[in-house]
Amino acid sequence: MPTAIAVTSADLVLPPTDPGTPRAAVLPPPEGRPLDASVADLQQLLARYGHVVVVCPTSAPAAVERRLHAVRSLLESDRIALVRTDLPPLGAAVLVRQLCLLAGYDFSPGVLASAARLLAHYIYAGAVLGSVSRLDRVPVGLGSHLKSWLPGAHFAVLAGPTPQMVRVGDGGEALAGPEFTTELLLARGRLQTDWPATALVPRWRIPGPVQETALPAASPGWWGTGKLVEFAAYLPDPAVLHQLVSSVRRETCHWCGMDLIGDRCGFCAAPLTHPEPGGHGYGGSYGEAGGADPRAGAYATTYPGGPGTDPHAVGPADPRAVGPADPRALGPAGPRAVDPADLRTADPTDPRALDPADAPAPHALRPAVPHPTRSLGPGAHTPRALP
Repeated sequence: MPTAIAVTSADLVLPPTDPGTPRAAVLPPPEGRPLDASVADLQQLLARYGHVVVVCPTSAPAAVERRLHAVRSLLESDRIALVRTDLPPLGAAVLVRQLCLLAGYDFSPGVLASAARLLAHYIYAGAVLGSVSRLDRVPVGLGSHLKSWLPGAHFAVLAGPTPQMVRVGDGGEALAGPEFTTELLLARGRLQTDWPATALVPRWRIPGPVQETALPAASPGWWGTGKLVEFAAYLPDPAVLHQLVSSVRRETCHWCGMDLIGDRCGFCAAPLTHPEPGGHGYGGSYGEAGGADPRAGAYATTYPGGPGTDPHAVGPADPRAVGPADPRALGPAGPRAVDPADLRTADPTDPRALDPADAPAPHALRPAVPHPTRSLGPGAHTPRALP
């Protein structure tokens, strides 16, 4: 029985890439809806699927989050995970679709909930804007504010994984893109431009046609203007996503007992801590001022600039402080088999038993595990889809 993925807005549900992929359930907004109706919605999902992972963007109205917390408290259930993401609307929708893909596999609910923070590292979400004068979710310099008042000025803005802004057509700095194979998804607003297809596709070496979808209703508010074209580059292969999540060491939450990957439980939000002195592991010195090298812990991030160079690794509470391997390893050269020499045999009770330098990088991940709906044989079970 797959874990149910639920969202707080219909805009977060993209068409599935596979007809057998479970679809996300849409929880109606709290405006004009009684509390008991919201309780009944989640109660039905729990009765059918056992566990529910609710994806709620940080940009959602505060009333939405309050309603979710109220429903979970009334149900007195520890089987509901509230996953917050600060990705822009189109990037958040891509994340939801990836979670739905992974829900068709045999991942436990705890791993699936905590995988959202990992997958966000590999989604390059941005937009081409006609003005940045009202953009407050990405740092904007004074010069860019002034240039946005010039007629015909367009700006390419990357919200994540690393915020960046460039002016389109000035021949200067370019947006830093992924160094692994991705697909590009576009959502057009009122801005007439083909810059993502003509500039990003060749620069980011994106194969295949560019996909398009309707612009989420929350996008103009998130970006501060309706004159935009939103885009998101992402990992499209379900088998690669499966191997990416499987390559991360699993832990057990000391509070609720759920499985997890990363440094925080996706269900109870308790940080992962180890009793070892010196702050080794997830809950100690990772990202803190004056702390130890992140590679000293059981789980660390390897970024293109080397260990410890990610500007967003500000502590265990940061949802972007996750990433088991170098994303550049997912290149178009294709997968290779995992060398047994890459794996260290160590005491599993040692929190440093899996060092990032010894873990298989994503380029070593074999997409040998097909998606369940792509290898159906006679009598095979098809994951049930949400209504």
